[in-house]
Amino acid sequence: MIKKLYNLKKLQINQRLAEKSQLLSRINEIENEVFETNNQIVMTSVNKHGAISDFAILQLHKDTMKLHITKLEREKKQLESQVEALMEVIIELQKESEQFDYLLKEEKKRKFKEMIKAQDEEAAEYMQSKYIAS
Repeated sequence: MIKKLYNLKKLQINQRLAEKSQLLSRINEIENEVFETNNQIVMTSVNKHGAISDFAILQLHKDTMKLHITKLEREKKQLESQVEALMEVIIELQKESEQFDYLLKEEKKRKFKEMIKAQDEEAAEYMQSKYIAS
């Protein structure tokens, strides 16, 4: 029973770690997209002697990209908070897993001691029977 619980905790830890890596991957994608959008804001321009409407459209475009960046930053913060919460869950699962692992090791030691004791008793009985037989 303890072994099954231990294996379950290990499985849950692995699932949470996979979920964490997906979140971190998404955060990395967001950072790349923010970087690219910032580059677009800096690189976007109009002709030097263009119409005033060109500048207005350019400013609208830049404002839209800045708004997109703020949305991405908000999503990134949300994902980072999810990663933090997930790390707390992973730590708790690891603690539980270590407890079950400790219980398994203690039970293994107890069974080993019982086996040694049984072998000692068997050897003592054998020696007594040999002594009595002679």
